[in-house]
Amino acid sequence: MKLKTFAHRISRIIAALFAITAIGIAEAATKRPNILIVTVDDMSCDSLGAFGCLLPDTSPNIDRLAAQSLRFDFAHVQVGNCFPSRNVMWSGRYPHNSRVEGFYQVRDKDYPVLCDLMKDNGYFTGIRGKVSHSTPYSPYPWDIILDEIDGKKMHMKNAESYYLSTKRGIDLSRKEKKPFCLMINISDPHKPFYAEGKGGATVPDSNKPTRIFTPDEVPIPGFLFDDPVVRKELAHYYSSVRRADDCFAATLMALKESGEEDKTFILFLSDHGMPLPFAKTQLYHHSTRTPLMVKWPGVTKGGTVDKTHMVSAVDFLPTLLDVAGIKHPKGLDGRSFAGLIRGGQQKNRDYIIKEYNENAGASRDPMRAVQTKKFLYLFNPWSNGERVMATATSGTSTYRRMKELAATDSRIADRHSLYQHRVVEELFDVENDPDCLVNLIGSPQHQAELARLRGTLMTWMETTGDHMLPVYQKRNDPAVREAYILAREKESAERRTAKGKGNDNPKKKGKATSKKRANLIQLELPKSIQAGKSITVSIPHELPKRLGEQQIHVTLKVGTALKRLDRKVVKVSGKGKVEVTFELPATIPDGTIGFAAFVGAEYTENLQHVATKAIKVE
Repeated sequence: MKLKTFAHRISRIIAALFAITAIGIAEAATKRPNILIVTVDDMSCDSLGAFGCLLPDTSPNIDRLAAQSLRFDFAHVQVGNCFPSRNVMWSGRYPHNSRVEGFYQVRDKDYPVLCDLMKDNGYFTGIRGKVSHSTPYSPYPWDIILDEIDGKKMHMKNAESYYLSTKRGIDLSRKEKKPFCLMINISDPHKPFYAEGKGGATVPDSNKPTRIFTPDEVPIPGFLFDDPVVRKELAHYYSSVRRADDCFAATLMALKESGEEDKTFILFLSDHGMPLPFAKTQLYHHSTRTPLMVKWPGVTKGGTVDKTHMVSAVDFLPTLLDVAGIKHPKGLDGRSFAGLIRGGQQKNRDYIIKEYNENAGASRDPMRAVQTKKFLYLFNPWSNGERVMATATSGTSTYRRMKELAATDSRIADRHSLYQHRVVEELFDVENDPDCLVNLIGSPQHQAELARLRGTLMTWMETTGDHMLPVYQKRNDPAVREAYILAREKESAERRTAKGKGNDNPKKKGKATSKKRANLIQLELPKSIQAGKSITVSIPHELPKRLGEQQIHVTLKVGTALKRLDRKVVKVSGKGKVEVTFELPATIPDGTIGFAAFVGAEYTENLQHVATKAIKVE
């Protein structure tokens, strides 16, 4: 089916997509419902019209679901990056208890997750997208992985493919004569964004959204700054939000056509905020606020909004178990909010805890946070004034523009410094300052609230067995904080060594190593490397024509643990050589650096990764 024909088909039936007939709804609600979980990737809550987006028409189909659902105004995920965030959702455990603190697999888990519990209790389970991110290890024994049709892998940005995946999952559940628990993980608006315009798309992409936004019409988040470069990237982001909405419409169309809509509990959310500075890979308000909505035919009342209770991702699993009538396993950190879905009230739902440990490149920058409806308190023990946080957004056009403007604009220079180094403690009035621009940690009139939030976080650490507790108890001692971070970095390096991940292994010697196709790129370094000087890395490349234009991410790492200091992104195609220049600091930890590079938009789906050995600097 061609994309244009498919889009027309959606438009013809979309008016009927969310119309629920009254016949049979009350009866269906008394039985075990099917469960359809739909997630979007890297989408900020306020990018949807139903959650206050300032740009019209970003999400007409998701907004229709919102009109039929119960929405939660104060819902947050635990983590600002994908792999650990999704594992919290479907394990019901905080990262330090599930042991999935970063982008690595935990094969010796001793607890059940969503897939296990649903299968063991008579559900047919299927998943589309984010397969390796949604369980402690991969491959995991789902009944069906819906990424392929007839042996052909479907494009993760194609709307029709989500219709086909959902339809197949429902059809297979019928053959098994079981209710279904399907998790449909829509890839957009995760990078690469859809980028139409002068110069074409950043990556060749035939999956065109039904609405494309332009730089002059997009709103600028308060945590960013107004600039043509930023506007262009935001236009690509919002166009990708609209494409996510197209994929969502296709998913719900398959459900509607199956005749199972009236028997299906729908949970919709985003795994964390937009992939731009001060959102993704952080614990700020817009990093974790998620557009959570629930539709349960015969139970929820359409168009209602819970403006009272705070719920979080760690609560999703126990809630789904209650919906399905399944007994809770021991050891869950979250608690069910099924009572709220049924229209009740729950006490002590006035704060949520957030936790961050490690990024996709295995860099440890641990943080903890506690948020109420009014305040957000953050603890960043890695911050020592010199260490640079390894975020997932430093390869964006917006970040590169921020870094460039910081040289001449003092206001942006302050933001750039905060982005890189942060401070040990932060306190924000998110009710009045949701963009987290004014740190109130030293404000005399906020000391009582600060003490209360510190106490809440301390109690949570004690209750859940957080390994950060000892350092938090001595949070004012820089030596204690630094010792903790170095110990966590060492543990991370040893874990990678033990699992044989040669490219992440700081002890690996010899020539640059690689994985996957070793004939795409190489790294060439100058003979002399001096601290305080610039260094130019040459990258010979030879890409097959079918790969078109690709990104090469080049990373400068420092210290014996090879912690990321800087990353640059270049675009290449065909055969040739590009050069990337880094400025080396005058003082380099351990007098050691290294370089790594990968081909592709994201490390987790790279075409090739190469890394040098540790190099001593003159």
